[in-house]
Amino acid sequence: MRRPNGLAREAVRFKPASFAGTFVALLMSALIVSACGILLETGLRASVPPERYANAPVVAAADQYEYIVTGSGEDREKEAVPLPDTARLDAALAAKAAEAPGAAAAVADFTFPVRATHDGAGGSGARELKVPGGAFTAHGWGSHLFTGTTLTAGSAPREGEVVLDADTARAAHAAVGDRVVLETAAGRQDFRVAGVAKAGAAETARDAAAAAGLTWFADAQAGTLAGHPGKADVVVVLAQHGTDTGALADAVKQALAGSGAHIHTDDDRGAVEDPGLGYAKVTLFGIGGSFGGIAAIVAVFTAAGTVALSVGQRAREFALLRAVGATPRQVRRAVASEALLVAPLAGILGCLPGIGLAHWWFGQLQDRGAVPHAVDLHVSVLPMLAAVVMGLLTALGAGWIAGRRPARIKPGQALSEASVERLRPGLIRTALGVAALVGGTFLTGVSASAAGDDAAGAALGVVMCFMLAVGLLGPLVARLCAGLFGLPLRSAGPAAQLAAANSLAGARRLASAITPIVLAVAFSSTLVFMHTSESHAADRQLRAGVTADHVVTDPAGLPVDGTARAARTPGVETAVGLLDTQVLVPTGSGEFKSLQGATTQGVTGSGAELAQVQDLDVREGSLDRLGRGRIAIDRTLANSADAQVGDRLPLYLPDGTRAAPEIIAVYGRGLGLAAVTMDRASLDGHVTSAFDSTLRVRGGSPHTLAALGEVSDVSGYATEQSLDARLGAWMNNTMAAVLGGFAAVAAVNTLVMTVLDRRRELGMLRLVGSTRRQVMTMLRWESLLVASVGLVLGSAIAAATLIPMMNGVTGEAPYVPPLLYGSIALAAGGLALLAVTLPARAALRRWS
Repeated sequence: MRRPNGLAREAVRFKPASFAGTFVALLMSALIVSACGILLETGLRASVPPERYANAPVVAAADQYEYIVTGSGEDREKEAVPLPDTARLDAALAAKAAEAPGAAAAVADFTFPVRATHDGAGGSGARELKVPGGAFTAHGWGSHLFTGTTLTAGSAPREGEVVLDADTARAAHAAVGDRVVLETAAGRQDFRVAGVAKAGAAETARDAAAAAGLTWFADAQAGTLAGHPGKADVVVVLAQHGTDTGALADAVKQALAGSGAHIHTDDDRGAVEDPGLGYAKVTLFGIGGSFGGIAAIVAVFTAAGTVALSVGQRAREFALLRAVGATPRQVRRAVASEALLVAPLAGILGCLPGIGLAHWWFGQLQDRGAVPHAVDLHVSVLPMLAAVVMGLLTALGAGWIAGRRPARIKPGQALSEASVERLRPGLIRTALGVAALVGGTFLTGVSASAAGDDAAGAALGVVMCFMLAVGLLGPLVARLCAGLFGLPLRSAGPAAQLAAANSLAGARRLASAITPIVLAVAFSSTLVFMHTSESHAADRQLRAGVTADHVVTDPAGLPVDGTARAARTPGVETAVGLLDTQVLVPTGSGEFKSLQGATTQGVTGSGAELAQVQDLDVREGSLDRLGRGRIAIDRTLANSADAQVGDRLPLYLPDGTRAAPEIIAVYGRGLGLAAVTMDRASLDGHVTSAFDSTLRVRGGSPHTLAALGEVSDVSGYATEQSLDARLGAWMNNTMAAVLGGFAAVAAVNTLVMTVLDRRRELGMLRLVGSTRRQVMTMLRWESLLVASVGLVLGSAIAAATLIPMMNGVTGEAPYVPPLLYGSIALAAGGLALLAVTLPARAALRRWS
């Protein structure tokens, strides 16, 4: 008798169709696991080289993360959440840092937006500056020490003065001694042009700063103009000649001990410079870690099913081996050898398109602004090795489980057992399947009673449990569905009757074909319709909630006195300015604590005035007392934080400052408007941009408000907001396409394997008198039965996931666009027909 590895080679040679299916499944598994692993590693190792701080060896900055701690002892975990805005340091720390041994100088650095005016306001003779969008990036003049900026005319600015970059001065025809009018967080002021400067290479390295135009103010005044007096973004420390960077960093750390400053050198300086890096890491970790974990489970699940199907299709061969004297150990070794022959090669080849998918995905995220362009994709051997090893272990495990019964059965019973399909799965498999079904049902109830992120977290468990139940109880589910769905076929002609009978008799084969389709439909529907439901609910809330006649916006921010000017405009009844930002709110308890980012609107005006231009759908309390230390929140956030009217809600302002305002109202339209509503003054000094984002006006006319910005009605504004949500839609749809596409390929692969394995059965039908057309019609009916069962089960799992989750997040039922769902159904049916028809035609050629 041949050695097991010899048997494996012969099996691959003489049963290529079965092994080709296994190869494709393992290859696709390696593709998706390696792609997600590359993105995960990139998120963990992401960094950006310093540009503005390239010539600053040491940078001291506040911690730009807030932390949430869960567990205790060995299970204690600390999760870092990036702050919505910049956390700042005491500007006086620059003097302490300058005294550190080896320090040549220390500069308190400021970066903040400044607006140009275009309405002729300002002091007598003041010029209007012309820049695209009307926005400037402003700094303190001290930054010229490390950016290379040099004066070409005039002198350094003093209080009440400004230095303009050469392009801006040229466009405005401004010279030294002229006066220009600018809007800052401190209001609208006239500034004397003290000088004109040529920006250094480090200053113009970032396209955004170069395009906006640059201005420099006196360091002593910069903090006030930025809106946070006495606070600096960072403290830059320059080294004396010959001083080692590491030694200087240690000295500065010691000099600033107890101040809360974090010391940065090398590429860490780039992270301080580019606040988008923190969110990029969260995005990449979400895709590579959270989604990658789900994708890996699905990949292993489908690959294991394909390997098990491949081994099961060769039950007769294993039974014959047992009948002629093969030992159980030899049979198991043969199965293991087959896995060792196929899995490593499939894994290695699958990693190549996986690298391509990771590059494409990463590039799309950069193009959409989710990841800074300065971040590089990290491709190492670790994700590929993990993908290959995972595929190998999956093949070995699935092959061992599938080959366990033919290996241990008595030789005399082997052939008779192999000729009859088992009607029910094993006891352990059935028990695990029932447990998964019960777990999914329990989590559905948990999700229905939860809200916000808790509902979403429980919903993920719902879809995973139900998918596991379908996989484990597949033959039982298939027999039940074949009997139920086969009833209409029994009256549709002989071919349809035969299709129903075949499906009922071949329940295991049917289950193998149904499971991947259920996977594709369930996960794709959940991801796609989760976003459509949230977007639909948010759009409805926005359109119903904005009761103003006009909405004024400006990409550069609205004028600092825009609300007051609008209120003085003839015909205007009410004008309210809104500053859009975010705060962090602790939610959950115990092991499920988290920091939830909550959209926030800072209101310039009273609660009564806000109610005239915005209907928040107040459920409890009243907006009348809205003011410093008093806020209103959305009901979903209130449920997540277990808070109600009269409680104090602990939260972190955009720059990480802790606060505990009193809740004076709970409302219902937070998804479309904002989850938190607070007075504008409470945000002063805690945001980078002090300019309101929108102005909502009742009364007046668009013509009279045009000087303040772009004027639109509610419909136009809602449409624009919907366009801003495109990144979230793209990410969800991409994940759905990746996961659904993988499951679809697995479904096609499985269907092709099952059809090719039935060549003897199809030939028998031809021999007993069935025409080629009748056989093909029977197979088409079977494929439609498979697609229908997969679509119904997948849709049921998606519904069990989405209904409680959307009820907790939006308070509404899921929104499923008919055309979108129809396209998913059409794709499932079309793929099933295609996967059955093409190999069946090839199999029937010899019987023509």
